Amino acid sequence: MKVQRLAETAAKGYTTFGSMWEKGSVKRNASFSVKYGDKEEMLQSRVTAFWPDGSVKWAAHVVDAEKIGDVAEVLPVLNQDDAEGAMDTCNVKESESSFDITAGKVSLSVNKKGSILFNDLSYNGKRLAKCAYLQVLIENREDEYSKKTVPFEGVVEKAEIIECGITRCVVKFSGTHKTPCDSRIPFSIFMEIYKDSPEFRFTHTFFYDGDETKDFLKGVGISFDVPAKGEQYNRHVKFATDNGCFNEENAMLLCWHPRVEPDIYRAQVAGKRLAFTEHKDEDINAVKASKEMPIWNDYYLFQDSSEHFVIRKRTNKDNVCYIDCLNGNRAKGVAAFGSDCGGIMVGLKDFWQKYPSTIEFKDVSKDTAKATIWLLPPQADAYDFRHYEDIGYSQTYYEGFDVYGASAYGIANTSEYSIRFFDELIPEDKEIDEFYQRVQNRAFYYAGAEYLHSLRAFGFWSLEERKTKSEKFFEQQIDKVFDFYKNEIEQRKWYGIFDYGDFMHTYDPYRHVWRYDMGGYAWQNTELVPTFWLWFYFLRTGRNDVFKICEAMTRHCSEVDVYHFGKYKGLGSRHNVRHWGCPCKEARIAMAGHHRMYYYLTGDYRLMDYFEEVKDADVAVGETDPLRFFFDKKDMVYPTHARTGPDWSSFCSDWMTWWEQNEDKKYLEKIKTGIADLKETPLKLMSGTDFEYDPETSHMRYIGDRATGGSHLSICQGSEQTWLEMTQLLDDPEWDKMLADYGWFYTLDNAEQNRLTDGRIGQRQFSYPFMAAGVVAYAASYYDDEKLGKKVWQILKDAISSETGDDTFKEIVVENAGNQEKLREITGISTNVAAQWCLNTIVAMEFARKWMPEEI
Repeated sequence: MKVQRLAETAAKGYTTFGSMWEKGSVKRNASFSVKYGDKEEMLQSRVTAFWPDGSVKWAAHVVDAEKIGDVAEVLPVLNQDDAEGAMDTCNVKESESSFDITAGKVSLSVNKKGSILFNDLSYNGKRLAKCAYLQVLIENREDEYSKKTVPFEGVVEKAEIIECGITRCVVKFSGTHKTPCDSRIPFSIFMEIYKDSPEFRFTHTFFYDGDETKDFLKGVGISFDVPAKGEQYNRHVKFATDNGCFNEENAMLLCWHPRVEPDIYRAQVAGKRLAFTEHKDEDINAVKASKEMPIWNDYYLFQDSSEHFVIRKRTNKDNVCYIDCLNGNRAKGVAAFGSDCGGIMVGLKDFWQKYPSTIEFKDVSKDTAKATIWLLPPQADAYDFRHYEDIGYSQTYYEGFDVYGASAYGIANTSEYSIRFFDELIPEDKEIDEFYQRVQNRAFYYAGAEYLHSLRAFGFWSLEERKTKSEKFFEQQIDKVFDFYKNEIEQRKWYGIFDYGDFMHTYDPYRHVWRYDMGGYAWQNTELVPTFWLWFYFLRTGRNDVFKICEAMTRHCSEVDVYHFGKYKGLGSRHNVRHWGCPCKEARIAMAGHHRMYYYLTGDYRLMDYFEEVKDADVAVGETDPLRFFFDKKDMVYPTHARTGPDWSSFCSDWMTWWEQNEDKKYLEKIKTGIADLKETPLKLMSGTDFEYDPETSHMRYIGDRATGGSHLSICQGSEQTWLEMTQLLDDPEWDKMLADYGWFYTLDNAEQNRLTDGRIGQRQFSYPFMAAGVVAYAASYYDDEKLGKKVWQILKDAISSETGDDTFKEIVVENAGNQEKLREITGISTNVAAQWCLNTIVAMEFARKWMPEEI
């Protein structure tokens, strides 16, 4: 499999990427090598998914981007155990309390339990960091003005080595933050240690388990204690800013009296190590001045919004204030501290996008300095998880149900950061910038659209073609919609630690804003799967700007919109003003299918845990019946309900993912059980869509042809993509036909549907046919039905001509609106329509392109 480094990603640094293989072509015991130029070497790899026959479907590989360059080829190698065993690998020596890790020149001791993550991190025998530890600050409030901040200490309850090979060792820390009498905010951290590398990468998740009425989150951070020595004038800090770097010294050799030679100060500012003698007057003056001036001890860079940061510092005295050093716009999220014994660089990914954020250096004038990355900084107001109301507005604000259901208990947030150690006094700006590129734009290798399309990666989607006027028209619409949303992220400032990565749901053309304050019309929360649309768009284009938006959406939607523990575990919250605000807790929001693409393309470890969290989402609906307000419990035979879509279809997505990753046939049998139940119904997949459901047996009980939420919900929430991918895996011709029949049936008028079903359909509407256009196109292909194939394109064209009474995606410019001099807006835009139209068009072009007219 040939891969190419994605444009605009870092050309240096270690990274992980995914490879996909044709069914049956790579045996499960294969190793992998990488060929670049005239060289070939073994790769540290792991299998991330299997085909049903047990062969390798997806694998993840660790590489050094600088070494392999822009283009390389991954090759499967059989019977490589002996060769790999002879290679120099990372080593782990386990004791009762720790793991002692050696990765070439790198060594450290990882604690299995306790408040210290690791001790004595060394490189080439030199100790670079004494230890690392976690902290959380909880602000308790009696009222708006009575506040008390309580510090919690991060306590590791379990550390485990989850990967150790020829290039990398990965440690997972799990635990929670504690005081002597309380416990709050669990955490999960993956630490990546690379052989012979002074750079370490972390993926850090924290979970909210507080009472949102009183537990306000004031800080979440990790600190690294590092040695510091030498004169104060040889100690430096650097912060990457909008342009260049802010660079200062603990004791600046710039003073009124005694006079220090300008060349000395110039050399100091340039980062040169100064060494003075007692025999030069200018040296004597510099030494004397350094002992009589303020010594700066603490610095921090605080990004308080997406548009502003401030750098502050204070001296090493008690009870003194911070002073402002620099104000700016968007800091790069990278900083360094160094002294005579070298120092540390730290970098937080998406620093300003996920504001508020802080990088802090404390005690830089002492023997041990502390570098802290604050994912949520104490300089900001404590985060308030409360809802905007204490009742529901199901009708006026489209909030699902009238009951209050806003709970943040069980949600999470994941950030990525890196640290790097250096020997020099302070790195040059160029080195800081290269580190920034690795943190913010990590190297990513991609196999290309043609290759992944040929293997039907993630199901069915089409390659770009613009040969005819019609193809150009449809492709231009897809491009136009993406460009609009890309611009909206910046224009509307869709940033912030709990918001970045999501889109808004519905637009208000009169206020010239999205309906940010109107219940179910505010944040999208994966509703109608913009995730699939954007990932398919990336697969087709291979563009880095698309990838970054997809990546941000994966990080947000898989953490903030989902419950990771508690009674809603495996479910997510439907769209609302707060991401966790809607009383509808749905499997569709959390289903694995939203995020499989990112996992298989990057090998991200956090998502491996996520798929385990959602695999039993059907158990959660036993507690939270999605149709609980429509049916009387006493009349039910099974304990809960599941609609064919989006409930059972979402379970299928979770089960399919777990099955292919772990070869756990229990979850395959769950899928087959549901299909068998559907086969027994009068109308197969057209039956229902409401069924009773038993989580213990995975059986669905037919209760008639009723759809409480409309038939379109059974197809528009990722069902189409999940069910189509299942046709590749199940080897069940009857299932394939059931799905084709569903697509064929969807576009019939109500009278014809009732004629064919002896009146079973009744008045049930198969609304929004463009939301089913992909499966309709599948039906056209399955039956080679030219009439139906042509109908697909008419449906899609009509949808964007009439869905809002005008050109649905027509963009206009409004002056002095939305706080913009020239506001770009689409007056009738809905993310539901945009996502579903683009997604279905991409899928339809795979199945029904031959019936697309030359002009439209």
